[in-house]
Parts: sequence; C-alpha cells; structure tokens
Amino acid sequence: MTRKLDPTLDIIDPVPGYESLQLVLKLAYDQASAGKGKERHAGGRVFENQPIMTIPRTLNGIAGLGGLAYQVNKKTTEAVNMAARDQIDAAQREFLGAINYLAAAYLYAESLKKEDQK
Repeated sequence: MTRKLDPTLDIIDPVPGYESLQLVLKLAYDQASAGKGKERHAGGRVFENQPIMTIPRTLNGIAGLGGLAYQVNKKTTEAVNMAARDQIDAAQREFLGAINYLAAAYLYAESLKKEDQK
C-alpha cells in the first residue's frame, strides 16, 4: 500500500514500542534534509531532483534501481568497516546514508510502477 505524502502531516505516527525506530528514521531524514545530504547534494533542489534520484533515472528502469541498491551495499560495507575500526559515530552516519538510499530506491520503484501503468 502506498501512502500519499502530505507535508502538513506528521509522517511518522508514534507507536508505543517503536520509539527507537522512529528516532533512527528521523535521524536519517535530518541527515538528508538538513545535514550532509542538503549541504553536499541539494543545490536548492527538492529531493526528487537531486542526484540521488536523477542519476538512477538516467540509467533507466531496473538498472537505475540497481544503482541505488549498489549505493546501499557500499554505504553498509563502509559502515561495517568503520565499526570494525571503532569509528562507531562515523559508522552510524553511513548507516543513515544507506537508509536514505533505500528511501530513494523505494521512491524510484514507485516511479517504475507509475510508468508501467501508462
């Protein structure tokens, strides 16, 4: 089921027992919207028009989705290696980046579904 995005609503409804998940998703959102993602990649563009979304579109179809999956894998591998070197804070930042790439993959897959419906 696809949830329609409405910026006037609180996207993450609090549910008892899921506070830790809510916090991690909020941290990933903050990284993309106000942290590293915005500083390095936004260039004043909305999320859908930033390189995280436009580069997969240039690859087209499943290849674009594969590019995003590769980035998730790369970020996760980097995070594990950082953690192995006791760079836990840096590892956590990489994991947040992986979450944002997964979100981009979700949105990109949604766009593939819309193209199939045309």
